[in-house]
Amino acid sequence: MIIDMPTTNTAKVNAKIVELRQQGGAVALGRVLTLVIVTDDGEKTEEAIEAANEASREHPCRVIVVARGAREAAARLDAQIRVGGDAGASEVVVLRLYGELVEHGDTCVIPLLLPDAPVVAWWPFESPDKPSEDRIGQLAHRRITDAATDKDPVRALACRRSSYSDGDTDLAWTRLTQWRAYLAAALDLPPYEEITGATVSGEADSPSTDLLAGWLAAYLKIPVRRLPPQRNAPGINSVVLERKSGPVELSRLDGKVGTLRQPGQPDRRVALARRNVKDCLVEELRRLDPDEIYEATLEGLTQVEADAPEGAPA
Repeated sequence: MIIDMPTTNTAKVNAKIVELRQQGGAVALGRVLTLVIVTDDGEKTEEAIEAANEASREHPCRVIVVARGAREAAARLDAQIRVGGDAGASEVVVLRLYGELVEHGDTCVIPLLLPDAPVVAWWPFESPDKPSEDRIGQLAHRRITDAATDKDPVRALACRRSSYSDGDTDLAWTRLTQWRAYLAAALDLPPYEEITGATVSGEADSPSTDLLAGWLAAYLKIPVRRLPPQRNAPGINSVVLERKSGPVELSRLDGKVGTLRQPGQPDRRVALARRNVKDCLVEELRRLDPDEIYEATLEGLTQVEADAPEGAPA
């Protein structure tokens, strides 16, 4: 069920939510957190809401969408409340802000936050350079960005490193979970030799590739080279870990299936499909504490040696 409330205010929105809850029997106590989605109003807004709805089936929550409209318009708040089948296992409140309200989304969000529940802020597309200093970011226990969807992913990742604060995370980092798991499992098998170096290749504007290189540099304390993509394959292409008996290589050139190669063992094909936003969001909502590994990985970026793409000026 979808209820439109044009030209309204947060007091009326709150009253309507209470009315719907009493009619439907839903209780706020079943919500474990408040997820605030911040984006410009447009076609992509629905993509973010759909991902949040799917994630809410594992993490029941109240979803508040701050959809920023035209800044030149007169100040106005248009709201929309979604419950039942249109809201997954959550209740969705879409706040479309116009005019001066665009810069004051936090004042519209605060009255709608669940009492005594953690707040997670998510910027699915463009994000502030310093999320922890953003008006809505200051309300949140956890702040989720996505450098891969930024207009300039390389610059966005640099901002994540320079502005990191406890509670920050990025979906470009979450997309590495399977890569990290396979590499760790491979090194748990004999021979137990020291890793002397590593190379990571992937798309030039793939922040996940950069973060994987930074993770290896930070935790293995070895030289790591960041190489251009192989055959224009999407995302991360391959990781090679050098050791005395021969390299360990994990590669994925089709964006779906990976191949793990180790000396003395047959090649293994592993499931390594590129993760969708919903799966990454579900994983990030499982924790509200600072991610020390992500923080160390951002610092590890400074230790990675990057090779220029072919054709780039020297």
